Amino acid sequence: MLRWFRAFLPKEERFFDLFAKHSQAVREGALALQGMLQGGEETPVFCQRVNQFENDADNVTREVLTAVRRTFITPFDRGDIKNLITAMDDAIDQMQQTAKAVMLFEVRTFEPPMREIGTLLVQCSELVGRALPLLQAIGSNVALLTTITEELTKLEGRVDDLHDIGLKELFLKHRDASAMDFIVGAEIYDHLEKVADRFDDVANEISSIVIEQV
Repeated sequence: MLRWFRAFLPKEERFFDLFAKHSQAVREGALALQGMLQGGEETPVFCQRVNQFENDADNVTREVLTAVRRTFITPFDRGDIKNLITAMDDAIDQMQQTAKAVMLFEVRTFEPPMREIGTLLVQCSELVGRALPLLQAIGSNVALLTTITEELTKLEGRVDDLHDIGLKELFLKHRDASAMDFIVGAEIYDHLEKVADRFDDVANEISSIVIEQV
């Protein structure tokens, strides 16, 4: 009965504007991360861009959480809104952690699997950007939302595979040379894998919302 009653009450739709704003920051952060992974003297510039977009995303997250507390009727469950924006924010937080590691260890060259992961993470960010507006009319978009979340999960699996391949190649490359180079490379791979994991969390949150609303 409560669910039926809520359906006839006016909803605060600006959440979707905030979701779009956040997903844009996430996408820009992913593009900056991809640029960083190309290496070279511009690496610190791209690291700084990742930090900038992470700060932008944090600001939007705070706006969303404040709106959740102040809004009488939300588009869907308050807990789902909080979990969704938090999962999105965790993804760009991990991008920032990757950039911090790169700056700390002064890395300027990156392995091919790292660059490939960077491309996949951009694809993940674009899929999230496509999915969020569809949540405004979940009933009409169930099939497409399901397809997008499944694709996010597949991309996360591909990143896992590249992580394992990259670590193996890194070990073979450095086993008779610098242990420190292996450690640094392994840390970057781990951060990149965590970014993909967080995008998979976003997919899970979207799927949960769809299940509850349909």
